[in-house]
Formats: sequence, structure tokens, C-alpha cells
Amino acid sequence: MMSAAWIQLTVFLGVLLVLAWPLARMIEAVLAGRFVLGCRLEGVLWRIANVRPNEETSWQRYALGLLVFNGLGLIAVYALQRFQAVLPLNPQAFGAVTPDSAFNTAVSFVTNTNWQGYGGETSMGYLTQMLALTVQNFLSAATGIVVVIALIRGFVRHSVQCIGNVWVDLTRTTLWVLLPLSLLFAIIFSAQGVVQTLSPYVEAQTLETVHWQAPKLDPQGQPVFDTSGQPVLQEMSSATQTIAIGPVASQLAIKMLGTNGGGFFNANSAHPFENPTALTNFLQMLAIFLIPAALCFVFGRMVGDLRQGWAVLAAMVVLFIACVVPAIWFEQQGNSALTALGVDQTATATQPGGNMEGKEARFGINATSLFAVITTAASCGAVNGMHDSFTPLGGMVPLVLMQLGEVVFGGVGTGLYGMLLFAIMAVFIAGLMIGRTPEYLGKKIEVREMKLVSLAILVTPLLVLLGTGVAVMTDAGRAGIMNPGAHGFSEVLYAFSSAANNNGSAFAGLSANTPFYNLLLALAMWFGRFGVIVPVLAMAGSLAAKKRIAASEGTLPTHGPLFVTLLIGTVLLVGLLNYVPALALGPVAEHLMLWSR
Repeated sequence: MMSAAWIQLTVFLGVLLVLAWPLARMIEAVLAGRFVLGCRLEGVLWRIANVRPNEETSWQRYALGLLVFNGLGLIAVYALQRFQAVLPLNPQAFGAVTPDSAFNTAVSFVTNTNWQGYGGETSMGYLTQMLALTVQNFLSAATGIVVVIALIRGFVRHSVQCIGNVWVDLTRTTLWVLLPLSLLFAIIFSAQGVVQTLSPYVEAQTLETVHWQAPKLDPQGQPVFDTSGQPVLQEMSSATQTIAIGPVASQLAIKMLGTNGGGFFNANSAHPFENPTALTNFLQMLAIFLIPAALCFVFGRMVGDLRQGWAVLAAMVVLFIACVVPAIWFEQQGNSALTALGVDQTATATQPGGNMEGKEARFGINATSLFAVITTAASCGAVNGMHDSFTPLGGMVPLVLMQLGEVVFGGVGTGLYGMLLFAIMAVFIAGLMIGRTPEYLGKKIEVREMKLVSLAILVTPLLVLLGTGVAVMTDAGRAGIMNPGAHGFSEVLYAFSSAANNNGSAFAGLSANTPFYNLLLALAMWFGRFGVIVPVLAMAGSLAAKKRIAASEGTLPTHGPLFVTLLIGTVLLVGLLNYVPALALGPVAEHLMLWSR
């Protein structure tokens, strides 16, 4: 890895830590009810909604509240898409989204996945983008944050049955954490050139008439195939170009801060209207990790030992760097097929070189590879290049990061509670090795806790592998694979890894906007989200009811280098072993085939 890449990585991590520390203090104060002005303003909301802010609930009622809240969000997002044609703020007169696509998108944005099987600027009106998608970006992010706060309360409290008030936590997280940060970032993005307008799209006259071939679509908007199974093409021409614009900056800010990832434009953060400068590219990467990093410090502050937060953060940083280095290195090596033709792709200090396919030329290999690692380490899914065009092993890095459960910083809230599950697993393994009852932060880890940890850790691999298996074994699943062979398998594996782990990025070669994939991926997204959240909340309730035990000579310190090493090993061992056979059939096989030519 060249010096420029190391400098980029060092600056990024340095700025991240500097900003995350004060943000952690703000988040902890807000959720503890110490934000006086906010508490006064909240009183009006509590009276309107008939909420008793001082009344806390059990984990069952907390989980039920989240499920009902997100279920209503799913219905609202689905309805806005289906009635889009008759709603205002639709200057391009887009019609209703098809039922299967609307259902997939509703589940996607409610679960913080933001998987998009459509082109945003060609499918969604302004009202849908703002009222359905952007609003849900706030609410799904708030859901992740309140779940991890509830889990931390489980460690902090003892001999109680309550873990908080879900409506108070959601309100405070949305109003006093996500909204102010999003407003600040939206203003900065807009000042840098990110589009923010409600004006209709612009029609520009081109210098010459353009001719091309496009797939013929049926009345439902699906491709038409001939008797041999090939798409039917039709001749097209145009002397004008439609330039899409819209309320982009406001959606961009929360999609990054909330680790949502769904872009206004189909090209996402590779689009110059969504990511116009090197500064916006850096700020977008920073926004993705900002809240997840701050939550590590929130964890340390709430449990009364900042070293605990630093230990978790250290494990995340080590795993992150260990993924950034190979991702950039593999992309700097270039494509062996071009090398065989005599093309020199070697990267040097003066010549970038390497695999530029699918990269935005303004950012190059280093910034694009770093962005890819960040967006899949977190459950964001925003992209500034095409992951499908990465080298086989370069593309395997973001795939593996998702398959680890996205605990390397991870999504807002989800990354930390995922890493805490692995921390509990780590102390359990250590306890087995020394013959003592495992304990973490003064709480004994017993049979119930380990069952919940196992359930939460195994649900996503089960969804990924079963979904991939069904897709490659059925005609409807194979019909969407445009690249047969190892790469096509990687595209399917990536899609289900992205859906079940609530990431949202994709290997673009898979034609997934079909009823088959829309339904199957929606199920993977829903159960990948709430199949983990419910066990985590049950864990919070179980821990809160336990008595606190004093540390003894046999207690494993969970704040030093030994525990960090054990935690990293547990993440790699437990999180990755499920996928080794699948990875061997996909990116590893493709790499061996490519470089054996």
C-alpha cells in the first residue's frame, strides 16, 4: 500500500476519534435525560401522545413497541410508493411503484438496509424520497441506537425488570442526536455543491443525436425475453438529455450518519451531484463511522469504565485496518487479463495504475477502496464505485466485512451490540478454558445468555446461506444472474449477505428487481434485522435482572490487550467460519481462474 493511502487512512482515523469523543458525551447526556432544553420541549410531545416519560418497561414491551413502530413505518413507506402517482411533489409524474418492488423497498428502508432494486431518480418522486425514504432513514437509525442503549442498561442495572421507555428513547435519539447532526452535514454538503432543490428535472440539448439499444419492457416494467432466453433489444435515439436534480443534500446527510446508504441517484455517491468534491467524499466516509465510534465511548461512560469502550473500539480499529490494507492492495494490482495484453497496471508514487474499472476517476483507487471498506464495515451500503468491478479478492473484502455481522464499527447501534455479543462469547470461551463461570462487566454469563447470543449470531448466516442456496437452485433465481460461473455466484452471495446483514450495497451484475428476488431479499432483510434485535433486547432484560458480582482474582480483565486479542479472534473464528465454503466457491475460485490464465 502506497504512502498516500497510509496518509489517507491515518488522517481519517485521527479526525474520527477527535470528533467521536465530544459526540459521545452529547449522546450519553441526551439519552440520560440531562439535556434540559430538550426535556422541556419534549413535554408537549408526551402530553399529545399520552406518554409517561418516567415510566419504564420490561424488555418484552420494549421489543413490542419497536416491532409495532417499525411495522407501521413499513405500511407507510409501502403506501406512499403505491399512491405516488396521485400525490403532490412529483414533477416528473412517476407512476406507482410495482407491488413487489414497493414491498422490498419498504422493508429495506425500515430495516436500515436501503437495498435499492430501482433507480431513485427514475422511479421515486420528491415526496416519496422525502416523506418515505428520508424520514425512515431517521427512524431506522434511531431504532438501532436505542437497542444498544437498552443492552448497555442491562449491564449497568441490577435486580430490576426495566430497560427503558422505547418512545422516550426513540424521540430523544431522533430529535436531539440525528436531526441536529443531519442539519449540520446537509448545510456543509449543500455548500460544497450537493444538489438541494424541488425544481423539476432539467432538459438539456445535446450536441449530437445519440443512438443506442435498450431492453424492451413489458407493461409491468420487466424485460422481455425471446425464445432463447435473451433480452429483446430495441433501437433508441435522443437529441436531449434529462438531468435529474432534487432534494439530495437533506437525504444524503442522514443516509450517511444513520448508516442507511440509500442514494437519491442510482449511481449513489459516485454521482457528482451527490458527491461533488474530495471534501464531500471524505466527510461522507467520516459521517458513516462517526456515531458508531462515538457509541463505543458512550458504552464506556455508561458502564463507568472508559477502558471498556476503548477496548471494543480498539478491536474494531484493528479489524478495520486489517481489511483496508488488502482491499487497496488487491485493487492496485490491476486485472491479470489486461496484464496478459501487455498493459502495465503497476501502481507507483507518480502513476496510480491498478484496477480502475468501476472507479470514479475523481477519487481513484485509494479513496474508492477505503470507501468500500467503510461502507461495508458499517451497515451503510453507500458506494462511490462499483463493487462488482473490483478484483475477486478486492471484492471479497467488503463481502467478508458484511458476513462478520458488520461489527467492525457497524451500523449505528447495530455494530456495537453485535460486537458486545461477540464479547460475551469471548468471555464464555475464556471461562471454558480456565474452568470458571464466565462474567462480563459484573454479570454472570449463564445458559440463557449463551442461547440468546447463539441465536443472534447464527440467524444472519442461516438467512444468507439458505437464501443463496434457494436462488442458485431455482430457475427464477438463476434468471437474474447475468454473469454465469464463480462471479455470478459471488453476486448472489453478496446480495443475500448485504440483505441479511442490513447493508444495502450490491454486486451490480445481478438483476434483482424481480418478484422472486424482491420477496426473498425482503424476508432476509426483515428477519436479519429483527431476528437479532429481539434476542438482544431479551439479553438486556436478562442482564438487568441479575445481581452484580464483585470482580475476583479469577475474573478476566476485559479492558486490556489480551481481551482485545481474544475478541478479535472470536469475531474471526465464529463470524467467518460459516462462510468459508461459500467464499471458496465464489471470489476465491474466481481469483484462481483469473490469475491462472
